[in-house]
Amino acid sequence: MTQQTALVIEDSPEFTRVATTLLGNEGFRVVHASNGEQGIEAARRYGPELVLLDITLPGIDGIEVCRRIREFSDCYVVMVTARTDELDRVLGLTMGADDYVTKPFSPRELTARIRAMRRRPRVAASPDVRLFGRLSVDPVAHEVLVDGEAVELTRIEYDLLEVLTGAPRRTFTRGQLMDAVWGGDWVGDDHVIVVHLANLRRKLGESATNQGWIRTVRGFGYRFEPVTDEEPATALAR
Repeated sequence: MTQQTALVIEDSPEFTRVATTLLGNEGFRVVHASNGEQGIEAARRYGPELVLLDITLPGIDGIEVCRRIREFSDCYVVMVTARTDELDRVLGLTMGADDYVTKPFSPRELTARIRAMRRRPRVAASPDVRLFGRLSVDPVAHEVLVDGEAVELTRIEYDLLEVLTGAPRRTFTRGQLMDAVWGGDWVGDDHVIVVHLANLRRKLGESATNQGWIRTVRGFGYRFEPVTDEEPATALAR
């Protein structure tokens, strides 16, 4: 089995040592970059499965680094921050991060999150393309089209859409979506569902106030509504 690579983008030598040991114990080959520009180049060069990315970096910050990595990679990205401002965490997730941890954190917590992320079960693929008016979801190719144009989604955004489209009109609680996408041993909070669904809606040309395919069921959760051509969803955001 080919050893997977983890990339640590962090300017703190102490944290880098801890993260390198932790990831090495998880079976990763670990590479390191000490600033954002080096991190982006390392991500291109090594094609890591996982990036552990500090928000506060010399030069360009981690949020911008995440955005630029997402232009060419669907690797797992875990943001690390010493800040307590929720806005930083939301911005990181909006730029395509899969999860975040806040310093100080226990190595056990980070290890549990990484293991849960890597074990996250993919939704069982169906040989049939799912067609919902202007939207098509191909579970084999992992491709999403709106009006015939490809929509670029992160792994988690795609997995959420695949779960929802696999059972149209069924309402899922946040917990059910967490279990389906991350697995039952997830140790994070379910707020990440809200952010990832907001990102997914935006990419599909929707929003929480202008809902089309993805509907909020107040007080319970979310469902996928197979909108027909006669009831078009909002136009794809350009």
